Amino acid sequence: MAMDAGEIETLIREALPDAQVTITDLAGDGDHYAAHVVSSAFTGKSRVQQHQMVYKALRGRMGGELHALALQTSAPA
Repeated sequence: MAMDAGEIETLIREALPDAQVTITDLAGDGDHYAAHVVSSAFTGKSRVQQHQMVYKALRGRMGGELHALALQTSAPA
């Protein structure tokens, strides 16, 4: 079963309440998305740590309901 873009955004916002989240469906199939996430929680964190925070927010759905996620993360400028 594919994941809805709104569900991805909701999960990320629940874990990172101040996040600015932009989700793009890359293939139109509900399985391949790109996400751009900006959050103050990323301040001082490496890119790997930032991505781990987003994957944790998705509660194990990566690789199952969500097949692919191209992820860009950053702290606010």
